[in-house]
Amino acid sequence: MLDSVIDFLNTIFWQYVLVYGLLAVGLFFSIRLRFQQVFHFGEMFRVITAAPATDREGISPFAALCTSLASRVGTGNIAGVAVALNLGGPGAIFWMWVVAFVGMATAYAESTLAQLYKVHERPGVRNGVYRGGPAFYIARGLGLPWLGAVFSVCLILSFGLVFNAVQANSVADAMVGAFGVPKMGTGIGLAVLTAIVIFGGIRQIAKVAEYVVPVMAGLYLLMALFVLAMNAGAVPSMLGHIVRNAFGYGEMAGGVAGSMTAALMNGVRRGLFSNEAGMGSAPNIAAAATPVPHHPSSQGFVQSLGVFVDTIVVCTCTAVMILLSAAYVPGGELTGTQLTQAAMAEQVGWFGPHFIAIAIFFFAFTSIIGNYAYSEMAMTFLGLGNRAGFMTLRVLVLAMVVWGAVQAVATVFNLADASMGLMATINLVAIVALSGTVVTLTRHYFSQRRSGEEPRFHLGEHPEIAKGVDADIWR
Repeated sequence: MLDSVIDFLNTIFWQYVLVYGLLAVGLFFSIRLRFQQVFHFGEMFRVITAAPATDREGISPFAALCTSLASRVGTGNIAGVAVALNLGGPGAIFWMWVVAFVGMATAYAESTLAQLYKVHERPGVRNGVYRGGPAFYIARGLGLPWLGAVFSVCLILSFGLVFNAVQANSVADAMVGAFGVPKMGTGIGLAVLTAIVIFGGIRQIAKVAEYVVPVMAGLYLLMALFVLAMNAGAVPSMLGHIVRNAFGYGEMAGGVAGSMTAALMNGVRRGLFSNEAGMGSAPNIAAAATPVPHHPSSQGFVQSLGVFVDTIVVCTCTAVMILLSAAYVPGGELTGTQLTQAAMAEQVGWFGPHFIAIAIFFFAFTSIIGNYAYSEMAMTFLGLGNRAGFMTLRVLVLAMVVWGAVQAVATVFNLADASMGLMATINLVAIVALSGTVVTLTRHYFSQRRSGEEPRFHLGEHPEIAKGVDADIWR
């Protein structure tokens, strides 16, 4: 019965709503913002390398980027890419690129709105944190607090519970394959490590992410680049295979039924699962940052960069490593983490599966703590941001980590798709409705850049968007 309901929801979301909705909304913002993900690509690096703010409220932009990458760069970059290749063929990677390209504009829009409509955790109290995200801009920007509450419940169910089960599931598979560790043992160990961090709250999560994520992603990329360098001559032709298979051409498409449709559907699904653009997740931590420059748009650029790093860089490296190996058979039995491990073993020998197991452990661990951080924001919006509420959430998160470690991969991924679909649908409607505000902020930001000024946002200069915005934050 449960499987039938999940399958029905996935059919509605992924065949009629989100496959086209995600691309349409991303293209909509790309056009309205004049493809700034291309023409203002350098701005993403300028804002992330700016000097930290002296304001002790919130967290730094770099910490916000690392925390969002902690959630983004997870099992979707290792297991998810392998699943996309298995079910959709090499062409699925092309559609992951497309989702990421237009998703950079979507990520900018949702995180800019999250910054604008954020609130103080404890107004008038120094050294607190900011709270915000889609629930807040739905309630304060659109005047629909009930819809913000629905979104918050969806976020807690998907990120706080289901997605953390997905992460644990992939770690358990990797540990069995590399070290023979029982799945239950992996689940308990991961839950203990998670508990040590999440009981420290948002600041503790951001601090851990700030140290772990750069090292984690850097080591993985170095290994991937080493493998690509070993096969440098074959890489260009493999990229060509990806593009041809995206449209149903090429010899590799033969192993996948309905190759172009399969490539599109699986590329979009796994692309969104990996980079989360438009889903409404990353804006929750984007709102916690003290932006530099002091303008809502600057945090939008930071999170747009996060999408680029996650999909265009990390997922592509994983995909090409798999495609360069004989372990990959379109539509074959080997999939998920085990396919990536087999591909790495072929490239670097016995060390490969062990490296992937360790990498995916840290990827999943940081994803879990990042997902929990998002859930805290939702709990705050629902009025449950107290000791008892957070304690209940933390216990449930840890329970889902253990549960997910012993479940079948197909069941967990299907449930994740359904919960993600509902959440993303609500967020996409909201950001399109508030697109005029995004355009106003963006034009104001670049008008100051063109004048040689550091952008600063003063709410008093923009009465047309003042409704629902905290005047104390944007004086």
